Amino acid sequence: MTHHIVFLDRATLDTPLRAPRFDHTWEEHAASDASSVEPRLRSATIAITNKVPLRREVLERLPQLELIAMAATGYDVVDVQHCKAAGITVVNIRDYAINTVPEHTFALILALRRNLLNYRQDVERGRWQSVEQFCFFDHPIRDLAGATLGIVGEGSIGRATATIGKAFGMRVLFADHPPPKVPGVEFTPFADVLQESDVLTLHCPLTEHTRNLIGLDELRRMKPSAILINTARGGLVDERALAQALSEGAIAGAGVDVLAIEPPRDDDILTGLRMPNLIVTPHIAWASQGAMRYLADQLIDNIEAFVSGAPVNVVV
Repeated sequence: MTHHIVFLDRATLDTPLRAPRFDHTWEEHAASDASSVEPRLRSATIAITNKVPLRREVLERLPQLELIAMAATGYDVVDVQHCKAAGITVVNIRDYAINTVPEHTFALILALRRNLLNYRQDVERGRWQSVEQFCFFDHPIRDLAGATLGIVGEGSIGRATATIGKAFGMRVLFADHPPPKVPGVEFTPFADVLQESDVLTLHCPLTEHTRNLIGLDELRRMKPSAILINTARGGLVDERALAQALSEGAIAGAGVDVLAIEPPRDDDILTGLRMPNLIVTPHIAWASQGAMRYLADQLIDNIEAFVSGAPVNVVV
């Protein structure tokens, strides 16, 4: 059998891909909008997607489709319940970002805890030249040593983030949640993590249970000196609530690499804020060169494993 493989959003992966080692034809598109998905997949047996949604209304018209290979770990863009019923296998990428996402997380944490953006702005405005001593103390600088790091999500990225936090001398708390859970991890009630954390960082998937996990009530339970970090999925945080919490000083700052709508609209509430205690980066925590190479190799490995009859990294 010759498989026809279609990559719906090739531009989301900025690294070369090796050719699968089986008979196939290959078709790729830089991007695909909702109206183009069905015609592009009409003859595909294998679909590759990163962010292009594959919902039931499209999938039920693609009876020849056998495999959806995610070019990412998250698979919330795919109707997995329909895939399960229709016998479509879904596979995803595992453990490719266990270095790059935690490193980006701590880049945001350090910048916010040490008020780097505020101090950089001050230097650019000439503040340093106006003082009478060798330095100035206009903004609080908080160490990580001795601070409490709250983590939501104990997967490989959450655990790697905990390792870095402990290396800085932080006390680490994993927020409790419904099963499944990684064995051997000690959990703390979510409400306690909110109240005790100096840094709260999110590393959990976006599901119907975690959407808007952090709203205004949760933000107001946090310390006024605490910061929120989200390098997971934008929908985990109610963005209007976050904007309000920052504006009223309910928390000290936030670093987000993900938004509910990507790319953001011109009137996006967070990208429109001009606050030095808010850092927004364009969903690039995952995108180190090493991580993308690992992802690209595993993507093809996943497809080859499925075709060989021994699928790996199976979601459905």
